[in-house]
Amino acid sequence: MVQIGNFFFKYRNFLFIFLYLALFIPSTPVFSEATFGPHYYRYPLIIGLAITILGQLIRGATIALAYIVRGGKDKKVYANTLVTNGIFAHCRNPLYVGNILMLVGAGILVNSLLYMLVFIPLFLFIYQAIVLAEEHFLRNKFGTQFDAYTKRVHRWLINPVGLRKTVSGMHFSWKRWLKREYNTQVIWLLFIVVILVFKYSNNWAWDETTRNTWFIVAVLVLACYYYTIRYLKKSGKWEEV
Repeated sequence: MVQIGNFFFKYRNFLFIFLYLALFIPSTPVFSEATFGPHYYRYPLIIGLAITILGQLIRGATIALAYIVRGGKDKKVYANTLVTNGIFAHCRNPLYVGNILMLVGAGILVNSLLYMLVFIPLFLFIYQAIVLAEEHFLRNKFGTQFDAYTKRVHRWLINPVGLRKTVSGMHFSWKRWLKREYNTQVIWLLFIVVILVFKYSNNWAWDETTRNTWFIVAVLVLACYYYTIRYLKKSGKWEEV
């Protein structure tokens, strides 16, 4: 599993593009009109959006409170220090938990049984392998310090005990959140927009002109957001907190 994890660690960014594109593979729906009535689409819409937004919020809180270098080094697992504060004091892999929720929510939002039964389990297997590879590295580098950390903090489950105290006792750097996360945010939001506009437009009785107008407006807003944050980051106008 460690070798498998090291392999996928190199290509994990491409993995997300593949998984987002897989959302649009035709599939039997999870929620259907025959089972849930004429307003069945409300279930995947509300549940899917709630879960995927929760995933992004978890990522945001993690990065804003105690940022961890996610890129590795030379496409290999790497860490200078063992980060155990912030959300990492309540879960060893909160960023990955956020990613999982973002994709599970997107799968529910697109109402794809195929995605939920095939691609999500595949994604979970790959992430488990990546985490085991990272833990192998961290255990070799930090030894008993990492072992002690694993004994008090769960690999996947976020322990809510003391979470409020953790958040209130640390500085929340929303600038760091936006600077470090805007690429992920824009890609995620773009796919959410595509799903909402092109999958749900019939449920909202939009004609083609209305649908296309909303899509163009959403893309322009995302483009403005992307290039604004990129400019602020590259120009040095936002100092790292």
